[in-house]
Amino acid sequence: MQPPALAWEQVTKLYGDTAAVADVSLAVDGGSFVALVGTSGSGKSTLLKMANRLVEPTRGRVLLGGEDVTRGPAPAVRRRIGYVFQNIGLFPHLTVAENVAIGPRISGQPVPDVAQLLDLLELPRDVAPRMPAELSGGQRQRVGIARALAPGAKLLLLDEAFGALDPVTRDALGQRLRALHDELGLTTILVTHDMAEALLLATRVVVMKAGRVVADETPAALLAGGGGDAAQALVAVPRDQAARLAAVR
Repeated sequence: MQPPALAWEQVTKLYGDTAAVADVSLAVDGGSFVALVGTSGSGKSTLLKMANRLVEPTRGRVLLGGEDVTRGPAPAVRRRIGYVFQNIGLFPHLTVAENVAIGPRISGQPVPDVAQLLDLLELPRDVAPRMPAELSGGQRQRVGIARALAPGAKLLLLDEAFGALDPVTRDALGQRLRALHDELGLTTILVTHDMAEALLLATRVVVMKAGRVVADETPAALLAGGGGDAAQALVAVPRDQAARLAAVR
């Protein structure tokens, strides 16, 4: 039996006396698309960052493919995980091609096929020699995803990766991400504040509140009223917006 692609076992993260994450156990099977949702301060980004040791748990452990992530050096763990930030974090002094290839290059891996990665993200190949400042925000975020995929990682973590994008760009990139998830056989975990985005993209939605998991449901179950009060409060937002739009004359 295959171990989960990623698992948190009774994980707690304390900052002083405050628990950002409190005794969370969660397993993500390979091939899943999981959305972590919750209001600001619910602990979802802290939980995600423990996977690649950007945050170290106070108690508990995180397992990557059944192996404790603390047993080896952090850079070795991070090479097995694609990670995409909200602020993208492209190196401004490097070209697009150099940004995409930097992970494999610094780890001594073969240089990836940058043109193929740009194709996957539906970016024109002629952006490869350009600098990040010459691109739109949506293009830069696509480059960030290409960079995350360049080392060949099958686990992709996205921390509010679409938060700074306009709605049209955000929706298009979300759909492309979902298609890539299926095409490449990825395991994807997306932290988002946007419940509609979570419901449309994910196969599983995990709701956090005050550092704890309070719901873990399929989108269909949430739309049918499952998950409890905290989950339904989040589902109510896009549902109410849709009703208000329908009433506009």
